[in-house]
Parts: sequence; C-alpha cells; structure tokens
Amino acid sequence: MRVLVLTKYPEDGASSRYCVLQYLPWLREAGFECDSFPLYSNALFRDLLMPGKRLIKLVRVVLACLRRIRVVLFSGRYDVVLMHREALPIGPPVLEKLIRRRGMPIVFTYDDALFIFKSNKVDSFSDRFKRPEKYTEIFRTVDCVVAANPWLRDKAAEYCADARYLPAAEDLNRFTPKRYSKSGTGGAVVLGWIGSPSTERYLGLIGRPLVEISKKYPGVVLRVVGGHDFQLAGIPVEHCEWRLDAEVDLLHSFDIGLMPLPDEEWSNGKSGGKARTYMAAALPSVCSRIGFNNRLIADRKTGYLVQTEQEWFDALDALVGDGSLRRRIGLTAREYIEENLSIEIIAPQLRDILREAPKRNGRH
Repeated sequence: MRVLVLTKYPEDGASSRYCVLQYLPWLREAGFECDSFPLYSNALFRDLLMPGKRLIKLVRVVLACLRRIRVVLFSGRYDVVLMHREALPIGPPVLEKLIRRRGMPIVFTYDDALFIFKSNKVDSFSDRFKRPEKYTEIFRTVDCVVAANPWLRDKAAEYCADARYLPAAEDLNRFTPKRYSKSGTGGAVVLGWIGSPSTERYLGLIGRPLVEISKKYPGVVLRVVGGHDFQLAGIPVEHCEWRLDAEVDLLHSFDIGLMPLPDEEWSNGKSGGKARTYMAAALPSVCSRIGFNNRLIADRKTGYLVQTEQEWFDALDALVGDGSLRRRIGLTAREYIEENLSIEIIAPQLRDILREAPKRNGRH
C-alpha cells in the first residue's frame, strides 16, 4: 500500500512526531510504502517558535506552502493520504478538497483543540492567519479522523462519520527508564518541564507553590527545556536547549516532571504529551487535573493530579522529600506505558485504519 504522508511539522515537532512520524519505520516494515513530506523544515520550525524576523519567516512559510501544493498536485499514485493537521496553515482547506475530488481517501490525525482560537504569546503576528473554523470543514471533507484523546474524537464526530480515538505512543527503545539508586535519594532535586516557548508561560500558574517548595528545600532547581526566557524570583531556573538527540538525557536529569495547564476548554484538547513522556522515562510527574490527564494518570500511583496551589505544594512536598516515593511512582508509570502505550501496541491500530481507508472509499 502506498501512503502519502503530509505532516505540518518535521521530526523536531513533537505533535507530528508523536501522531505520525514515529510510526513510519514500523509501517514500512509492515509493507507500507510511505513517502513523507513535512510542510516545515526543522530550521523553519525552530525559527517559527521564536519572536522576530516576521517578513523572512512569512516568505519562508509561503515557499513551504508552494512546495506542499506541488506535492499534492502529483499525489495521484497513492492509495491513501495520512495527514497530520491542516495541509496549508493559511486559507481554507482547498488541498484537502482537491485530494478528495481525486478519489483519494484521507486519514486526518490531530492532538490539539485546533478549532479553538489560542493566541501565540511569543509572536502574535501568526494570529492573523489562524482560522479555527476551517477544521470543521476539514472534518467534513476527510474520510477518517484519528484523534489523540476522546474529547477531540467527540468534537470531530460532530462533522465526520468516522472519528476514532487512538492515543499517541511512546518509543520505549528510545525513552529508556531513568536509573535510580537503591535508596532513590542523593543530590539536588530537579523539577523539570519540557515544552516550547509558546507554552512555558503556564509555569507561572504554579509560581507560588514553586517558590514555597524552594523555601522549604533550598536545593531545589527548576529546569526548563525548550522554553525561552521564563524566570521566577525565589527559585533557581536553568534553561536548556531542546534537541531531539539530547531529549532522553535531559529527561533523565529531572527528578520530577511538571505539567501545569490553564483551567479552560482548550486544555481538554491536550493529549497528555508531557506527562506521557515523563512516564516513559520513569519519572514521577505532577500534572493539572484536567482533560486527558485524568485518563492517563492514576493519582498517587503513576503520578499526581492536582488543581489548587495547595495541592501543587503538597504533591511537590511529598515527592521532593521522599526519593523512594519518586522511584516507586516513576517505575510504576513506566510499567503503565509499557503495557498500554508502546509503539508495538499502538502502531498496529494505525496500520488497520490505513488499510481500511481505501476499501471504504471504493478504491479496492
């Protein structure tokens, strides 16, 4: 089976990597011929995360769109199109409709509440090109929507007759578990966060608990990976550049993973990416009690689910003060990922969806 793979982001983009790209080696081994064309290059993707250079970035995005159009115009020889997010970041879904007019089935994957407008606080220039309403048109156009959490599936199902829930997997060959000493103690405790410049601001939601923990445990450090310039008076903050080849080592440098989210509808669209990655690395995590996190995490067994500032402090206090607890929760979390969310478990489900798409479309 020939599959045209159209992702918005390259491998450096976590969303495209988790929804599609990480499965391609497995699909190829299963006999699929997958040709992958990310919209953005790694260099452009990294530049888009940072402020400034608006005109240069706009020109590069337009050129990327022209390349995408060229790919789609010559896509007739494929049996199915596996698409992550929209085909083009600007304008209506014209390429999606063109593909369908040619009789090619589209399997559309997504892992965020794209249909809710969310301003880019790093560079608001991109806000003027956003059209959240286009995603309802996309849902109506495609043959199948694969959503990374049930809430996203249900939203898509309002417009698409075949909307499915398929959680993102973790590559457990890459994400090795953190090595703990037998006692699980020793050294300064690192509170870790991994993400992008656009979301590091959510660390400010838990500023007071972080400062209070730092007062009680002066050796605590907040390590921000992939952020920009977040600082918090009252606790040492270390910034580390995110790189794919360094991600696992950076995670292993954490003692506790953090995932704060705002209490709003948009957070229901988050698919537990940070928490799932912490769990794969055998790290205990403290996460906002909202949306998919409630499905992913067993409170106080594979992580902590919290909401109020006092709950954040209490969870951090328990974990910072007890190395053996960190070890136990981290290893239990890893076991959950091994048993439920490995690539070997999730990839066959994606394989079956792709195999079914041409049959439903009448091509075979």
